[in-house]
Amino acid sequence: MSWLWASALAMVLTAAVHSVLGERQLIGPLLARETTVLKQPLARKVVRFAWHLTTALMIATAAVVAWPNTPDSLVLAIGLIWLAVGIGDAVYTKGQHVGWPLLSAAGLFAVIGAL
Repeated sequence: MSWLWASALAMVLTAAVHSVLGERQLIGPLLARETTVLKQPLARKVVRFAWHLTTALMIATAAVVAWPNTPDSLVLAIGLIWLAVGIGDAVYTKGQHVGWPLLSAAGLFAVIGAL
């Protein structure tokens, strides 16, 4: 398996975990509280929409990374962003957030594949 396919797979896996666990452990409970701004139906819809939009964008970047003949510079940029987000997540949460290893791996694999 090439590094780019490994990166895309890690991105899709990250997206799946983000969508399922995030909905179950964060978004659902958060919206169930109906406090502050989340009392407004539009705000509740926007929060859930934005959460799952992030998932869709993760899948879109996976497609770009795995797409044949994607310019190496674009793959490198995407990889560096994923890697920076993963490392930033690890530092910011002191390694407690479940997502940082997959985010970092996806980015690192894309960087290696682009180089």
